[in-house]
Amino acid sequence: MTRSTRPDEEGRAALASFVTNRLGRTPSRPAPAPAETKSETPDSPQDFEKLAGYRELKLQRSAADLIGVANPFFRVHETRAGATTRMEGKTCINFSSYDYLGLNGHPSVSGAARKAIEAYGTSASASRIVAGERPGHGKLEKALAAHYDTEACVVMVSGHATNVTAIGAILEPADVIFHDALIHNSVVTGAQLSGAQRRSFAHNDPAALEKLLEATRHEHRRALIVIEGLYSMDGDAPDLAAFVELKRRYDCWLMVDDAHGLGVLGRTGAGLHEHCGVDSSDVDIWMGTLSKTLSSCGGYIAGPAVLIEYLKCTAGGFVYSVGLSPPLAAASDAALAVMLAEPERVERLRRNGNQFLALAKKAGLNTGTSLGLAVIPVIVGDSLKAVTLSNRLYGRGINVQPIIHPAVPERASRLRFFITSEHTADQIKETVAAISEELGALETGSTLIEQLMARRGI
Repeated sequence: MTRSTRPDEEGRAALASFVTNRLGRTPSRPAPAPAETKSETPDSPQDFEKLAGYRELKLQRSAADLIGVANPFFRVHETRAGATTRMEGKTCINFSSYDYLGLNGHPSVSGAARKAIEAYGTSASASRIVAGERPGHGKLEKALAAHYDTEACVVMVSGHATNVTAIGAILEPADVIFHDALIHNSVVTGAQLSGAQRRSFAHNDPAALEKLLEATRHEHRRALIVIEGLYSMDGDAPDLAAFVELKRRYDCWLMVDDAHGLGVLGRTGAGLHEHCGVDSSDVDIWMGTLSKTLSSCGGYIAGPAVLIEYLKCTAGGFVYSVGLSPPLAAASDAALAVMLAEPERVERLRRNGNQFLALAKKAGLNTGTSLGLAVIPVIVGDSLKAVTLSNRLYGRGINVQPIIHPAVPERASRLRFFITSEHTADQIKETVAAISEELGALETGSTLIEQLMARRGI
């Protein structure tokens, strides 16, 4: 943002109200009355500053600037980001990358990508339905279909777009989608695109879903239930068998977004079905992404051949989008092969996650409902406190990003730690000790913020 974030008198009043509302507090003194100033620009809805949500974004940035909290986002990595990374010339322990099994940069993965570039270049250059296939597309799709024991699979260029376009293509206004209350934004967006009715149920609560199904399933033609394998904000997993039973009893399709589950859940990292001891064929639609364990970029849908044929011919995100880049397809295929050939990586990941969770709980940190696998949150409260803690850890050589409102409720703001198989026991011990020390040094969020606001005359 090039223009100044320092507020005028009216902005200072709004900023004070914004911060105190975030804290759930009543302002200790009246906010200054708005100044009678003449607008320098016409008050037009065509002004980009009138976009919904921009005012709050501006207030967030102003609040951070005025209390001296640096922006922790968009820092530049100067090397491959794995268990460690280099930023601003210094090496950091890194907990902000999805590289769960340490396969980003693995010789087999990088080698496969290089060979694909040499043979096919860096781009598919057009939609696959228009420009045709590259061998790597079909090879990766067959490997993923075999992994989930499904008839077929389709890969697309974006994980988010995969959910949006697949759900948007499958459902229609006469249908309904039932989804977990904490489901990913891409599922919600796909449901909105489809025009189907959307009903959410309490997180990981099959009983809550059953009540909804009993009350409303008969009102709709087709129904889709969507859950995740490993929830990306909380690091917990659902009872898959319970959801399978409900989808059968109420005649629904069941879709599992296994983006964070592949390579993480189950003894060999096969995913949610292995973690829960359920046959993968009991799930109608498997969705996943290539950017976590598979060290690439894109998404996939695995399921019945009829479904995949339909998506390849009708899903806008496939038909009207360029095909997956050949080196990305080759890298993902190689990463899946390494994952299957080296199950010890999954065991190391499990050991590291368990160690982090055990130490965090011993230190009294709030890790929510995390299973202690690849995703472990440390819930600290309000957004400014989360950002401050992130910056303090960065100053100590630990890179972890805050997750703040609106991604999570304001009072559930957190630091989210992505654990990998390549982190060492010493790195984990050092990190948990640093979190505990820095949290102890921070005053309660409201006291800290109010003192800083008072210092700056807000």
